[in-house]
Amino acid sequence: MIEISHVSHQIAGASILNDVSLTIPRGGITALIGPNGAGKSTLLSLIARLTPLQGGQITVDGADVTTTPTDALARRLSILRQDNSVAARLTVADLVGFGRYPHHKGRPTAEDHAHVEQALEMMGLTPLSGRFLDELSGGQRQRAFVAMVLAQDTDYVLLDEPLNNLDMKHARQMMERLKEAARVSGKSFVIVVHDINFAAAYADLIVALKDGRLHSLGTPEEIVNRPCLRDVFELDIAVETVGGHPFALHQIAPEPLVDT
Repeated sequence: MIEISHVSHQIAGASILNDVSLTIPRGGITALIGPNGAGKSTLLSLIARLTPLQGGQITVDGADVTTTPTDALARRLSILRQDNSVAARLTVADLVGFGRYPHHKGRPTAEDHAHVEQALEMMGLTPLSGRFLDELSGGQRQRAFVAMVLAQDTDYVLLDEPLNNLDMKHARQMMERLKEAARVSGKSFVIVVHDINFAAAYADLIVALKDGRLHSLGTPEEIVNRPCLRDVFELDIAVETVGGHPFALHQIAPEPLVDT
């Protein structure tokens, strides 16, 4: 499990996270939701040690992220950030192969190649494996970066807005594949999502952040409801049940609540 204890963070004197404490269980999908500026991406960066921890403690299966050797942490935890770019002209297969570096240190084995092929297949990229990244659409590139992280084959996978640039078909396919990977392999996915309906449909646990603080956490039914969403997003949102999942109709103003 990932244990976050009293974590605070500032940027240029502005408070981004304030005394956040929570436990992310091992296995399944945990979704981070909240308004822009709530601290979701910063929290992921702190967990992955991409940003130095200023206050508090974070452990992954008991290993303190501030003191665990980089190689050991990279074999346990992987992350995909929002701002992904590569300077070199790489093929899709080359990019996905980078995910294996913490394991082979530049000397890939048959096992490493197998993981790359598996990640390409999982993201539906096998037919595009020889194509250069600058020849892909934005959605295809996004899937390639996710495949790179999956090829790293870590127990914990942190994905910051993995559905960016994806159309409806590929967004749903990605969430289905992540859910299946969590079920089959026992991997733990922690994802930042803006579309709360994807969180409601696929997450096992939802963590709501607001103003740099933990607002609430619970099952989709406990978080995706009208009172909670109104408090988190400061927006009145009607919620219906569709296919056994709560569904937020945030695109249109709801009918006013009637006191009974």
